[in-house]
Amino acid sequence: MIKLEKKAYAKVNLALDVLGKREDGYHEVKMIMQNISLCDELIFTVEKSDKLNISLTSNKDNIPLDENNLVHKAVASMCERYDIHADICVHIEKNIPVEAGMAGGSTDCAATIHAMNELFSLKLSLEEMMKIGVKLGADVPYCIMAHTALSEGIGEKLAPVTPLRDCFVLVAKPKVSVSTGMVYKSLRCDELKSHPDVDGMIEALAKNDLEGVSSRLENVLETVTIGLYPIIEKIKDIMKERGALNAVMSGSGPTVFGIYRDREQAESARSYIIERNISNEVYVTEPVS
Repeated sequence: MIKLEKKAYAKVNLALDVLGKREDGYHEVKMIMQNISLCDELIFTVEKSDKLNISLTSNKDNIPLDENNLVHKAVASMCERYDIHADICVHIEKNIPVEAGMAGGSTDCAATIHAMNELFSLKLSLEEMMKIGVKLGADVPYCIMAHTALSEGIGEKLAPVTPLRDCFVLVAKPKVSVSTGMVYKSLRCDELKSHPDVDGMIEALAKNDLEGVSSRLENVLETVTIGLYPIIEKIKDIMKERGALNAVMSGSGPTVFGIYRDREQAESARSYIIERNISNEVYVTEPVS
């Protein structure tokens, strides 16, 4: 029996712009992706077998543990591609909120591709793993790359940028779930009145200018999601009132994150949000890359 453990880090979008809808139904995006220290932990157990058996377990009962899970899809895809036969069990210790706009499923999928490469000595390059990942989800290549990046196209065109540093990131997911597909379907790109300064964000990151980064936090998907769930705006306001340099929604939501210089202020804001029952999924994290 072989056992391997992998961490799968959550991401937030420092800037998220949608440029338009493509003929194939996907949207053209331009965004800055940043990993944070909040992570899932995956434990892979492999035993020899003449046929392929895949099983998933988890500490949470609100995720699928069958072929609808991206971890299962990643294992099955790679086993088919590389003619692998084995008993493969994956335990998913979920810490990242589900349906939160933090790439929880995608990062688990990416960790699985890395693990399969290692477990079966496939010797795949990062680029080869990313090509496998993009067929499973638009955010998966970024999660495989695991470095702060400018993401374009449908999310598959990635260019490393200077990571966010020297700060704390407070994350809060309100007690609602958001459909990414519904948000993108409802977005009216031609009616957007402002767009994130993505290029300015990249420059601010390069200068380690935390105020410059914070002032440029923007997500055009808020124009849809906040209208449906005003609690998102409320959490943003609470974070800013309680010391955040700025706060914004991540991905299609509903998670909100705020950037803090001071851990104590971030911890105080976390306590405030929990005590008022605004969210029970609130975390003080740090950037990782």
